[in-house]
Amino acid sequence: MGVKNVQSGANGIRLETEEGLMQIDWCTPGIARIRYTLNAELSSKESLMVVSRPEAEAVQYKVTDQDGYLEIATARLTIQVDKETCAFSYRDADGRLLAREPRRGGKTLERTEIYHTVFDADADAVETGQGADGLRARAEGVSRRLAREAFHTKLEFEWQKDEALYGLGSHEEGMMNLRGKHQYLYQQNMKAVVPVLVSTRGYGILVDSGSYMTFHDDAFGSYLWTDADEEMDYYFIHGPEFDEITAGIRYLTGEAPMLPKWSFGYVQSKERYVSQQELIDIVQGYRERSLPLDCIVLDWQSWTGNLWGQKTFDPGRFPDPTQMMERLHAMNAKLMVSIWPIMGAGGDNHEEMKARGFLLGNQATYDAFSEEARALYWKQANEGLFAHGIDAWWCDCTEPFEADWKGAVKPEPEQRMLINTAESKRYLDPGLINAYSMQHSKGIYEGQRAVTSDKRVVNLTRSAYAGQHRYATITWSGDTAANWETLRKQIADGLNFCVTGSPYWTLDIGAFFVQKRKEQWFWNGDYDEGVADLGYRELYVRWFQLGAFLPMFRSHGTDTPREIWQFGQEGELMYDTLVKYLKLRYRLMPYIYSLAGAVAHRSYTMFRALAFDYREDTRVHDIGDQFMFGPAFMVAPVTEAMYYGPGSRELQGVSKQRSVYLPEGEWYDYWTGERLAGGRVIEAGADLATLPLFVRAGSIVPEGPETQYTDEQPEAIVRLKVYSGKDAAFTLYEDEGDNYNYEHGSCSMITLNWCEADRSLTIGKREGRYEGMPEVRQFAVEITGQAGSCTVTYSGEAVTVRENDLAF
Repeated sequence: MGVKNVQSGANGIRLETEEGLMQIDWCTPGIARIRYTLNAELSSKESLMVVSRPEAEAVQYKVTDQDGYLEIATARLTIQVDKETCAFSYRDADGRLLAREPRRGGKTLERTEIYHTVFDADADAVETGQGADGLRARAEGVSRRLAREAFHTKLEFEWQKDEALYGLGSHEEGMMNLRGKHQYLYQQNMKAVVPVLVSTRGYGILVDSGSYMTFHDDAFGSYLWTDADEEMDYYFIHGPEFDEITAGIRYLTGEAPMLPKWSFGYVQSKERYVSQQELIDIVQGYRERSLPLDCIVLDWQSWTGNLWGQKTFDPGRFPDPTQMMERLHAMNAKLMVSIWPIMGAGGDNHEEMKARGFLLGNQATYDAFSEEARALYWKQANEGLFAHGIDAWWCDCTEPFEADWKGAVKPEPEQRMLINTAESKRYLDPGLINAYSMQHSKGIYEGQRAVTSDKRVVNLTRSAYAGQHRYATITWSGDTAANWETLRKQIADGLNFCVTGSPYWTLDIGAFFVQKRKEQWFWNGDYDEGVADLGYRELYVRWFQLGAFLPMFRSHGTDTPREIWQFGQEGELMYDTLVKYLKLRYRLMPYIYSLAGAVAHRSYTMFRALAFDYREDTRVHDIGDQFMFGPAFMVAPVTEAMYYGPGSRELQGVSKQRSVYLPEGEWYDYWTGERLAGGRVIEAGADLATLPLFVRAGSIVPEGPETQYTDEQPEAIVRLKVYSGKDAAFTLYEDEGDNYNYEHGSCSMITLNWCEADRSLTIGKREGRYEGMPEVRQFAVEITGQAGSCTVTYSGEAVTVRENDLAF
């Protein structure tokens, strides 16, 4: 497939080849968009994934005709195109090879016909039933019609020795480094697809496709394959650092807005609280015990009877929703409510959707790809729920055509792929089956933003897509089962999700399914006695410790209660350990909310694979059970039982330590303050009360007081803990907490700088202001390893504290 002709344009070049057209467009000097088609012209289809940036300036680039290849170069990135085979190679500004296709060429298109199902309009043709995951509706099509032609696309690479790959979203297998692996990419419970790869060689690949995909780096080859696209369309993003790559992804797909401050506090959920009074009683239980809490969650069946998916409150169990919200808010708690894209017949919401023709072929799931249908869905949610004062959305089952959660035996991976993608294609265009959640999230976000700017959107959702984060989503990992293997795998799953540029991920602390039911393969927990089982209590404590260092700190599940007091009482190890980490989360709120500010304002990622900060250290490439939480903390969760097995069986002779790799540099043990040399593996203390937790030398960690909710004590002293050893910087971010005034500059940023040579901390001049901001505040400066502290009265002007200013 040789190059026949080259045409240069304002933003890139067009290559006419012996087998179709290729286009290279520059989005920035470090980001190239590459398209390929066998048609006479490239597609003009609007992307659901990538946002338009009409204000972007044209990128300066140069085309050089070399012997055997074309070179298209900007100041940061060079693409070399083999003139004989059209194989691409990518190099940085210094000529260092980033990635390359096979010499024979790496792009293959195969024509395919796209069919849509034609359904019988008779409602009797729809089969409905109740599955473990809610209402299911299925319709057999009476025929199929040819909708269009598209392509299977295949993009091949020759990845390099010692190159690690990450991304593709959150799946259930616990793969960390994707080299040597294979992954099916379709949306499903416990599969949240984001079609992004990020490499330790310093680049990322974003595939603009809404269809089913596969990734291979195995005996079958090294490639990304898509099922149904109008053309091959992908972006090559040069970093080299992961923060630069994820910033490039968000430049393409949109920035993540600020979530409200309360959403970084503790979120209590279970399957399920059944009434207005129970919700109030649980919050009162937290307040009476002085246990921090910011949100309680109302899971499915807030509606009346069998009106599945109806977005209203059952008047029998929720007699006065507005008063309920007033009482919850008076206790400084928020409410998140579960809503569904599927609706059962008989409810007002369903009938209105049906009358407008907004239901898909199963006559139950609304068409989120229709702007009018999204507007109606929001209208229903607003009038039935939001108008009463609820605070957040839990958009459950946003991959709405799950078909394999049944039976005693889990289908094989290829069977699952075939079953679930076929079910999705029955109702959705095959080129869009991975994008439903994105459009559903768009409707919620745009609807709420149109109603008010005083309450930030929060959408906890089970599915994902590149760019969905711009609609204020947090993706959780789905309905997991309670065992140690699942806990261990969840860490790598979440890290691979966040490396794709989607910053907010969480899980069900304690897992969703706790018990085992032999007749249902997914109901596969190890603890039939739930919280009465000391083995489950130990597992829950370790899961809770991990959760305290995730973007959203949330407990949820079925089979057994989840409130803190269900795990013991004050003075008992299990209970006291849960309280310890609950309170630690709140003390760290100035640090955590500053990370959230960095996510929105600087495209930062708070839940970080070690390669974010140690990309060139090959020893971190396969570590899937340690991570950085912001720039300071390295977290090493315990993922094996040390005290009890299932049935409260006491374990004997189990070490209370775990191996931890400390990357190069110096580290501090957070609990003891001990200074440790890096570049080695240590055995860290890991008794039940101790999560191995380390702070990188050259860090500044702001901490607040113990509070009962995130907005309590806004004028309290903030401790600035300096972990010396090298220069450090941190930006303390603050704003009004739950509105969009920050978009217009209503926020405060204070840059903190530690100078190792001078042994001094400078609290910089405050940049910006917001309503309600404390004009004068106090900072208590501490240097780890040194006794004493220095309290500084700060009024917005720069002030410097030296080590000898500390009072001993």
